[in-house]
Amino acid sequence: MNRLLRYIFFIVTILGTTGDDIFAQVANMRSGLRPSSNQPTSQLNRSGRVGTNNGKTNKGKKLEAARNRFISQQLSLTDNEARRFWPVYTQYQQELTAVRVLKRLNNSSASVNGTEQIDKEIAYDNQLVTIRKKYRDIFLKILPPEKVSELYKSEREFTDELIKQLSERSVRAGN
Repeated sequence: MNRLLRYIFFIVTILGTTGDDIFAQVANMRSGLRPSSNQPTSQLNRSGRVGTNNGKTNKGKKLEAARNRFISQQLSLTDNEARRFWPVYTQYQQELTAVRVLKRLNNSSASVNGTEQIDKEIAYDNQLVTIRKKYRDIFLKILPPEKVSELYKSEREFTDELIKQLSERSVRAGN
């Protein structure tokens, strides 16, 4: 079970909730919304730097598109809102992903000085909170408060569904 949780955490953290076709079902939970050209994609490239689809796995692209469709559907964005929202949301995801990768790298190596590693972990968590606060204010300039609240709720719902499906897959595979 611990191995399963680490696997799920790794997938969610590294891919910033990105993955494959099975997870596209999440985007269609309430209806079959088509992908919008207003939904750009981004990620960290193989060198760990933020880029645009260079080296991104097909699975990552598909799950990111599914997440964006799901969020778009949940928020019921107008054309004007979508035009302003998606570039900002992409930048938001890039910043979060960059910090999550650093956090994962910090946790992947045992440090001689455990206190230093713990301090870095806390610093990364603080960076994540700072990014979320910064973008909350930016999102509020684009969307009404109800939609910003729904955005964060939709992200959690999508991630919860992703974890549920990964768990079910793991059980079916006998892990």
